Amino acid sequence: MILTSTQDFWTKLKKHLLARIKAKQANVEVSSSTLSIANLDEANSAMELDSLFFKKECMYQHNIIRINYTTYDVRRAQDVINPNTDHRDVILLSAADPDQPHHQYVYARVLGIYHANIIYTASEVPDYRPQRMEFLWVRWFTNTQNEPVQRSWRKRQLDCLQLLPVNHEDAFGFLDPGNVLRGVHLVPRFAKGRCHPDGRGISECARDSNDWNQYYACR
Repeated sequence: MILTSTQDFWTKLKKHLLARIKAKQANVEVSSSTLSIANLDEANSAMELDSLFFKKECMYQHNIIRINYTTYDVRRAQDVINPNTDHRDVILLSAADPDQPHHQYVYARVLGIYHANIIYTASEVPDYRPQRMEFLWVRWFTNTQNEPVQRSWRKRQLDCLQLLPVNHEDAFGFLDPGNVLRGVHLVPRFAKGRCHPDGRGISECARDSNDWNQYYACR
């Protein structure tokens, strides 16, 4: 796949990869939802982003990704995520403060599975050898009130979700596949209807023509 300079996609991708590289260099574990949108100092971000290079100016797309996880009865299992099927939604841990009433999980819909060979030249000891980095392009879910929710285990209720609108600035982002816990089965909340009753979506990339207004998450 030849790289193109797409607004937001390109900037968010570079910020995501840069955050992962810097965390690895500092030997710091960075949570998945923090990496979705990297918080970089504005004065240095442009220069640092310009120090990221894609070998042959290419990234490579994959059809599926396999996620290994442990079941509730402590058995080993595997989910196969395919952006072109209904098996495309994933769950990951939230980076929110556990003492605050935020939800403990974050949900995302995988739109693309990629890897690229990245060269970063702004480190103290420059290393011009490319390193393979895998990443997921995703669209984020939020809760139906678009605000933090109480932990669902205590409320004994299924998580009720909705996709962020495609024109929302944080609707799309990137994930490290290693931070995905497993796939998640989402059941449409049929009473709330579809986002586009006429079956005509807004974004071909998001493939939103068949989206529902709300979903229940069955973990």
